[in-house]
Amino acid sequence: MKIDIFDTTLRDGFQQEGISPSVKDKISIAKLIDELGVSYIEGGWPGASPKEEEFFETAKRELNLKNAKLVSFGSTRKLNLYAKDDPQVKALVDSGTDYVCIVGKSSKLHITKALQTDVDSAIDMAVDTILYLKSKGKNVFFDAEHFFDGYKEDSQTSLKILESVVAAGADCFIFCDTNGGTLPEEVRKILSEVIEKYPKTKFGVHFQNDNGCAVVNSMVAVDLGVDHVQGTINGYGERTGNADLCTLIPNLSLKQNYETIPTDSLEKLTQTANHIAELVNVSIDSRHPYVGSSAFTHKAGLHASGMSKDSSLYEHIDASKVGNFTRTTVSELAGRASVITKAEEFGISINNDEAKDLIQQVQNLEHIGFQFEAADASLFILMNSIKGVRPEFFEFESFRVFSERRNSENVVSEAVCKITVNNNRYVKTGEGVGPVDALSKALKSALENDYKNINKVKLIDYKVRIIDSSDGTEAKTRVLIEFTDSKKQWSTIGVHENIINASWNALCDGFNYYFMTS
Repeated sequence: MKIDIFDTTLRDGFQQEGISPSVKDKISIAKLIDELGVSYIEGGWPGASPKEEEFFETAKRELNLKNAKLVSFGSTRKLNLYAKDDPQVKALVDSGTDYVCIVGKSSKLHITKALQTDVDSAIDMAVDTILYLKSKGKNVFFDAEHFFDGYKEDSQTSLKILESVVAAGADCFIFCDTNGGTLPEEVRKILSEVIEKYPKTKFGVHFQNDNGCAVVNSMVAVDLGVDHVQGTINGYGERTGNADLCTLIPNLSLKQNYETIPTDSLEKLTQTANHIAELVNVSIDSRHPYVGSSAFTHKAGLHASGMSKDSSLYEHIDASKVGNFTRTTVSELAGRASVITKAEEFGISINNDEAKDLIQQVQNLEHIGFQFEAADASLFILMNSIKGVRPEFFEFESFRVFSERRNSENVVSEAVCKITVNNNRYVKTGEGVGPVDALSKALKSALENDYKNINKVKLIDYKVRIIDSSDGTEAKTRVLIEFTDSKKQWSTIGVHENIINASWNALCDGFNYYFMTS
């Protein structure tokens, strides 16, 4: 049975406190999610803000999805407007997506108290919006907000709304647990009563995780015949989050043999989860099922001994199926196969001893704050160093950076770097909007005489994370920099107590990777 995975990370997920990605981040994340092979990606609410408008305009130009359909999100028309006259409904039509998802009330309590109207008026709002969007050639999904709570309060009202929405032509009716308090046995009872009455209707579910049951509730719904499931990467979302696709997808695919995303895409799950975590600047819990760094880690003792004989003795799946790998903290066998496979992706051949050495170095670096999931270019350089291949394109001498505030709005940074290239010593200055921009310009200026194509390299993203805030101003800083030469993109990482030095190390990795692969 095929289950349509509807990813809501770019909208619902980003309602999480502390997450506010740029448009460029949203485009990058959409591409990563698309590579997983989900069926739908909800892009956001067009017209809700300038950022959302920019996203959909940018998506028209730059987002060429290979697997997923981009979906715009909105609500039913306002109470006293026709759908054709409602600006936010018009924004859905103009968004450029063939698929739209609209949210409407399905609880009598919410209709009377939140909308302050009657049930028939709420139904008219939903039906008019669906008919108008369908007349514009849109595929329409209907998120039935508060359906489970509404059904428990007054099932006849919720069913009346369902019947009206389906009759209007909605392509999928989604049962939403908006407050996130419904228990699995309630899901089973309610959906068992509802679904059998409408055997030809396509149903979906959307669960919030306020009681910790979002994944389980989604699995119960699928077991009852629902074939459209909504959720977010890493469970991001308002309050305690949404159904976590990084747990739900492997549960459905590997445990219950449903078709969700392609098998070869499932192997990208861990890398994708960690990459997106870096982009939104929210680290994944190391104990996160399937994709956490400790999900398949074993300490010395009984588990480690058993793992050396047969990994199935203490692991519920083969870690490689979700792109993770087994680690045994004292075993020389820890993660070797995964490391060798990753090296092969880079075109590097390493033997078992080299893999062992690399694992030890990675573990040591991760202990002090490095994280290579979203910094493949730095990992590439580290793997080459194991083979004795070290970048020698320039020799570092020193750098200096200072910033000058010239008035209340204008702050300029200046950097001086001293390097040697092919026995020629260069002292170059760069001026930029910040210290890292200035450093990058100074370094490129020093390199351009010997490397003519260096100006093709551009910095397109820069992220900073404080690793242990308990150390205050002496805390280590992790810097992630993304580069492009217009043909490919790569990311590097730097870690140090001094943010400028961490940035310099990531910059150097970025330029060295370009030289090594060009």
